[in-house]
This record gives sequence, structure tokens and C-alpha cells, in this order.
Amino acid sequence: MRVFVTGATGFVGSAVVQELIAHGHRVLGLSRSDAGAGQLEAAGAEVARGTLDDHDVLARAAAGCDGVIHTAFNHDFSKFAENARQDRRAIEVLGGALEGTTKPILVTSGTAMLAQGRVATEADRPSGPSPRMSESGADDLVAKGVRASVVRLAPTTHGAGDHGFVPMLIALAREKGVAAYIGEGNNRWSAVHRSDAARLYRLAIERGAGGERYHAVAEEAVLFKDIAAAIGKGLSLPVESRPSEHFGWFAMFAGMDAATSAAWTREALGWTPIGPSLAEDLENAAYF
Repeated sequence: MRVFVTGATGFVGSAVVQELIAHGHRVLGLSRSDAGAGQLEAAGAEVARGTLDDHDVLARAAAGCDGVIHTAFNHDFSKFAENARQDRRAIEVLGGALEGTTKPILVTSGTAMLAQGRVATEADRPSGPSPRMSESGADDLVAKGVRASVVRLAPTTHGAGDHGFVPMLIALAREKGVAAYIGEGNNRWSAVHRSDAARLYRLAIERGAGGERYHAVAEEAVLFKDIAAAIGKGLSLPVESRPSEHFGWFAMFAGMDAATSAAWTREALGWTPIGPSLAEDLENAAYF
């Protein structure tokens, strides 16, 4: 397959590019910079120059490929709603280029906030209006006959080069002088290594029928208190309970209970995670 990948130079997207090429696929990657273009070419991919707002570029690239993997998203939380609208429009454009074909498209979402207080499954849908619109965008494409599916990433998709939630917690611990958790710290996060997530994307683009939700989850339930303990160990800081105010805007995520199953995904795709656990990465992947 020739696959168009957005976010192709990002933390997850670059691993997807490597995974696809390693298994005989050709990749056309979106890049907005010379540095990104050079990175893609060095990996053996073709380059489409542009951003998520360059809809003509997105449409041409999608139409010229056998499938699309959309991993790009602007994670600037100060303008999250604006970024979600940008993402939704990009999905509409990418999917529109595939209408009338059997070409697959994978869009990216997350498992966070999917089912508070119980183990979420692939059958769950976001309750109420979701600030991130990728799943509803995929549903609209399916209604138009497009072979669209969703990959939901665990709240910590970890590995060398991570710049997500765990590095934010590490930065907060450095600033405050304590690795903290809320209450007893028994709320749970799911986790996956970026290499395992990349393999899931490849399997889903190769085998998915359309309309599915896949969970990129290797560890179903990691206690938040254990994450704080690993951070405290890595920084030689005390590990203590703190009120939610300690975490500022991040309190919603620090306190979420987001245990997530990937049992159906594993069976449907024959996907078995083999990468390091979150605890192993916090020991060895230069987080500190």
C-alpha cells in the first residue's frame, strides 16, 4: 500500500512511518518544514509539503494513496477547541477524497475520559459532547460510505522523545519539589509504548473493515500513585498526596480514572504489545 500519513514527523506518526516502511509499504508524509521533509526522506518516505489547513494538499495526497493514517493534532491546550475544529475539518477533507472508494482512513482519538470509574472497552462512545471531534468526524465519514476507523491512544503513549502527559508531570514535580497524586492515588491510567501503537496502526490499515474503534493499550490500569512514585524516584523527590489545586489546569487528567481494555483490539487484529512498560521506560528512556 501507499499510505498518506499526517503528523508523520511527530512522536507517534514518525513511529508509524517507520513501521509501515519496515513492512513493505510506501509512505507519503505530511511536513510543514524543511527539517521535517529531510527527516521523512531519510526514513525512506515521500513528502507532501503543507499543514492541516492546506486542504488542497490534503485532498490530493489522500486521493493519490491507497489509505490514510491521520495522527496530526495541535496539542496546545490553550486553544484546544480551535485545534479540535481544525482536526475535524482535516478529517472531512481527507475522508472526502476517499468517498466512492474502498480505501481506508484511520483517525486518532484517545481513551482518556471515555468511561470514568470502570474499565472502558472499544464499544464505549464518548459521553456527551467531546471537545475532540475526531470520533464524530469518523462516524460522519462512515455514514457517507467511507471506510473510516478510529485508533484511541492511551493517555500515556510513552517512549524516548515523549512530550505528553508524563513529561508534563515530571516538569510539575521539578517546579513544585514533590511528585504528587490526588487523594489515595488509586485512580488508573492505561499506557502503551509508541512502537506498539505504531504496529497497531499498521495492522488496522491493513486489516480493518471500517467503523471500528481500536484501543492502543498495552497496560490496562497503572495506578497514578505508582506513576508519581516512579517520578519521585527519578528526580529524588518526596512522593505525597496533594489537593487537585496542586496540578492547576492538569488536575482533570491527574485525577481521572481511565482504565481501558484492548481485549477486542488484540483479538481482531492479532495485536500483541511487546514494547517496554511505562515503569521500564521511566527507568531507562531518559525521561529525567
